[in-house]
Amino acid sequence: MKRTFSLIVLGTLLVSNSYGQAKADLTVTGGDSKLTISRNIYGQFSEHLGRCIYGGFWVDPKLPVAKQNRIRLDIVEALKKIHIPNLRWPGGCFADEYHWRDGIGPSAQRPKMVNTNWGGVTEDNSFGTHEFLELCSLLKCEPYITGNVGSGTVDEMSKWVEYLNFDGESPTTALRKQNGHPAPFKVSFWGVGNESWGCGGNMTAEYYSDQFKRYASFAKNYPGTPLKKIATGPSDGDYHWMETCMKNIGTRMWGISLHNYTIPTGSWSKKGSATSFTNAEYFNTMKNCLRMDEYVTKHSAIMDKYDPEKKVALVVDEWGIWTDVEPGTNPGFLYQQNSLRDALVAATTLNIFNNHCDRVKMANLAQTVNVLQALILTDNEKMLLTPTYHVFDLYKVHQDATYLPIELKSPDLENGSDKIPAINVSASIDSNKVIHISLVNLDPEKKISIRTGLKGLNWSGVTGQILTSEKLTDVNTFQKPNKLKIETFTGASKQGDQLVADLPAHSVVVLTLK
Repeated sequence: MKRTFSLIVLGTLLVSNSYGQAKADLTVTGGDSKLTISRNIYGQFSEHLGRCIYGGFWVDPKLPVAKQNRIRLDIVEALKKIHIPNLRWPGGCFADEYHWRDGIGPSAQRPKMVNTNWGGVTEDNSFGTHEFLELCSLLKCEPYITGNVGSGTVDEMSKWVEYLNFDGESPTTALRKQNGHPAPFKVSFWGVGNESWGCGGNMTAEYYSDQFKRYASFAKNYPGTPLKKIATGPSDGDYHWMETCMKNIGTRMWGISLHNYTIPTGSWSKKGSATSFTNAEYFNTMKNCLRMDEYVTKHSAIMDKYDPEKKVALVVDEWGIWTDVEPGTNPGFLYQQNSLRDALVAATTLNIFNNHCDRVKMANLAQTVNVLQALILTDNEKMLLTPTYHVFDLYKVHQDATYLPIELKSPDLENGSDKIPAINVSASIDSNKVIHISLVNLDPEKKISIRTGLKGLNWSGVTGQILTSEKLTDVNTFQKPNKLKIETFTGASKQGDQLVADLPAHSVVVLTLK
């Protein structure tokens, strides 16, 4: 399908202010931080939605690509390269209509169902529990399973945990062995429902928090596999939901979720195009993206009230940009292209999570393949890596590294009387004492020079990598899959004891200091 892309010229509407003639000042401090940027912040999410599972990970046996069983191996290798730490499944809204027993045993004997949430298509259950865990094994990542609280039962979830984690004798473990897996799978991450305030049951916070305690009581810790139970948390700025769950559940949960999507227009009914947007829509997109910092900050403050020792993780297990679907595609499949703008959204959001790593211990981009802000797009045997994929490739250096506190003075990007910071940053130091600084310049037109002082940190040289392109609307296509890719960045140098870098307009830069 031929697609055209356009961007209204960014003129006087979007400008950087005159702060230091488009200059930024940054201080990075070492020595005192005891915080780790959890690798689990870089998790992914794959739901039975559109072509994420079927036609994405799980393909027709006749498709001429390398595969194990029906798992597509070029996708596996691409995700292994960026070290994805965990994968959330089977949803999403689908999780609360999914009954796990329908997805085990001989594939031909599995019952079919209607996927009422996503397009009304028939789900044949050929990709079920064993297939998902085989995928996680190939990816060398941890599985994160969301249990069915909306239409399921306590016993159903309890038995799923037993099926996967118990190493003894029981009718449930006998069934697992019959299905070809004598040893337990040992799955630790469990979501107790999904979006219980909406598609997961339209519950109140008070009702859900009681349901969590009931379901969690029967999800047992079998030997060698202590469960990390994750409660359904709020959407966006629903602080009442967070307050209620923290008050009623407290530290009986390992984590509590937060869902927040970046909607370019701010309207769910008309979200905006992925590939053709105005100057005002670009500004509003980034302004909406930056609200993640506000939500995380305010939800964390509520959590601190009931959990001052920060035992409970904030798990942002659905995030990303959500636009209108590509023209001509099934509206229930949520297929959207992925532009440089989306890469800026990803990089900015990951900087926010890194800077809140005292509370944010896990996150999951929505979604991995062919859905929403996907890392990978496929068209039959063709596959491409999106600009968002390249951000995760750049940022993998932060996984399990020590967080370095920052102080940033950034010029503003202005839209009339409205403004947002033009620069955002996060920094870490790894086990080999290598420092990494990830920087995002949101200004669509102007280079910004950033001068950085590093306190308590030793370094003698700097190298860098960059992701950018001529236009914010630029995308990778199946005809030109490498239009946007990571390049070497040479715009940084050591000047005295300071680091100086010239960040091109609309760019993501990661610097390595040794």
